Amino acid sequence: MIRGVFFDLGGTLFSYRHLPRTTMQLLQATCERLGITADREAVRHQYQQATADMTLVYADKTYYLHRDFFCDTLRRFLELLDVRASHDDIAWYEETHRLAVVDCLELKADCRETLESLRARELYLSIVSNIDEDMLTPLVARESLGRYLDHWTSSETARSCKPNPVFFAHALSLSGLAPHEVLFVGDSPEHDIVGASAAGMRTVLISDGGLPPPLQSGKNTVKPDHIIGSLSELQELIVD
Repeated sequence: MIRGVFFDLGGTLFSYRHLPRTTMQLLQATCERLGITADREAVRHQYQQATADMTLVYADKTYYLHRDFFCDTLRRFLELLDVRASHDDIAWYEETHRLAVVDCLELKADCRETLESLRARELYLSIVSNIDEDMLTPLVARESLGRYLDHWTSSETARSCKPNPVFFAHALSLSGLAPHEVLFVGDSPEHDIVGASAAGMRTVLISDGGLPPPLQSGKNTVKPDHIIGSLSELQELIVD
């Protein structure tokens, strides 16, 4: 019997639909700050390449801060443009990027209703997210999600990133639940489904409005137990 539901954050409870536009705006601001003259498509192409390069580099890491990933992606992007940034430029980008991402993530329309319904069924609910604390905590607070959740934890707190089993063990220890009692819901085949399946949890792959999940290296995937297009579909998957 399912007694708890663990959720990923981005692409799962929150939509990434505004992120591509926000990223381009931030890259344009970065180019202006550094005096880079490049057309929009060139900037987009080089950033996509930089992201792909860094995703492969970070794919084998069991733990990292996402601020480091994003800053290394920026450095790779600038390297492809044959540009160097100062320490102050990187620090500016790190903080500006954090604020922009937190601001642009949008709670999915059926999130509150779904969490409230699951909570009414006395299920243990939590967020288990590959994100730094300075993004996770503000998002939970902004949307007042704490009223529905028993706990939420970041990879930074767990000192481990999905799909590393240490992160899933940490979340299970907080909940007091056995793996087979947990349904894990996430948008990332590599991080959420692979890791949760290996931990012995039931898995649900959710679509983010057709957007591809970020930071996928293509190295490892497994078949989820369920595939859904919206959070509201969860209520039909859980049998009392």
